[in-house]
Amino acid sequence: MPEYAYVYILASSFKHLYIGFTTNLEQRIWQHKNHTFPDGFTARYRIDHLVYFERFGLITRGIAREKELKGWRRSKKIALIIANNPDWTDLSNDWGKPLEAPPVTS
Repeated sequence: MPEYAYVYILASSFKHLYIGFTTNLEQRIWQHKNHTFPDGFTARYRIDHLVYFERFGLITRGIAREKELKGWRRSKKIALIIANNPDWTDLSNDWGKPLEAPPVTS
């Protein structure tokens, strides 16, 4: 059984939005970025920047939140993103890259 569930919002450079749900966020974002499903909505519109996500301990709560967000007006979705990520930074940019070693203190 998965430990967590995630609801996420992806955006394109033109601010097209996609809301999704997964129990493996890193793998799912990788799939979007690598166009694993070339005929899918996110591949067609190049929607591959992770701009927002939420984590849930219960899958049912995550599914309910995904449905809630999908029902929102576009302006409300954008306000949610801006409140948490005003620069629309791709939150997955550093995933899979080696981490810098912290400075050694004596």
